[in-house]
Amino acid sequence: MKSVTNIVYSSFFKRFFTLAVLLSLFIIISAISYVNAISENLSENLFRLHVIANSDSTEDQDLKYLVRDNIIEYINELSQNATTKNEMILLIEENIGEITKIAQDTVNIAGYNYDVNVKIGSFNFPTKYYGDISLPAGMYDSLRIEIGNAIGQNWWCVLFPPLCFVDVNSGIVPESSKEIMKDNLGAEEYRLISDDTVDVQFKFKIIEMFQNISTKLAKD
Repeated sequence: MKSVTNIVYSSFFKRFFTLAVLLSLFIIISAISYVNAISENLSENLFRLHVIANSDSTEDQDLKYLVRDNIIEYINELSQNATTKNEMILLIEENIGEITKIAQDTVNIAGYNYDVNVKIGSFNFPTKYYGDISLPAGMYDSLRIEIGNAIGQNWWCVLFPPLCFVDVNSGIVPESSKEIMKDNLGAEEYRLISDDTVDVQFKFKIIEMFQNISTKLAKD
């Protein structure tokens, strides 16, 4: 009788363990699928700006902000009628020579002889907050401006939809930018980056965790 009972318990725990493993795998696979879908949608619809200073010295950081301000001013004027990411990228590509000139002239006029390297590509970004908009870490297409040795602190913003607001320190995202973002993102994606309810923030943390793991594995 005792051996029969042991067999029954052993069989039960084996089945329980198998179900637990299968359930865990299902949850992990579902989470990965969700993260990939959200990350892909965000990446496909956002175009960002990345400015890297020559160094972390006060002078080089101040120079970075001068370059940033002049580039944003030019691009904001250039892209007033852009309604999609692709339109924005096309405008940048067509005017990348002028953008490079503005950045280089800004550096030279400020009294520095650093070279400026300007390029468009897909780059890794950390989690960033723009007022009440939060963007998870991940790979994003962006305009990258490297000043001199480009080993100083970075500065990021979003060129499309336009979150590089005029007062970059105010933390105020224009409603017009939010409307463009709503039009270009799915409902789930927009809710994820703009809603601070507990369930949404939990999803955001899941995406952030998986993206950080992916970035670490890529570096290794």
